Amino acid sequence: MNIPDNLRYTPDHEWVSLEDNVVTIGITDHAQEELSDVVFVELPSVGQVVGSGDEVGTVESVKAASPIYAALGGEVVAINTELEGDPSVINSSPYGEGWIFKVRLEDAGDLDELLDSGAYEDLIS
Repeated sequence: MNIPDNLRYTPDHEWVSLEDNVVTIGITDHAQEELSDVVFVELPSVGQVVGSGDEVGTVESVKAASPIYAALGGEVVAINTELEGDPSVINSSPYGEGWIFKVRLEDAGDLDELLDSGAYEDLIS
């Protein structure tokens, strides 16, 4: 199981990476493995204001559909439109090319509420 140390995690299996007050959010390797082959991703809208924990989209696989949550609150500033044409990128590169959306943070202190890699590993064990 791949759980990078440089990311933060939610109990809902999203990962978060911070750069210049903008967070990139995707689903974890564990989540994509549980879903199996991803066949569709419903993305949030650029400009949409989201609250921490808000449902903002859906990931559908051959097995199930799962909601995507905003790990942190702020304004959606980018979406990964590549997923519309090839959602399976989430399976092959969940922490890289399979990112889902980016949010400009309202409060960077909210990052402290997320899990580090050790706590996330404990959660899924």
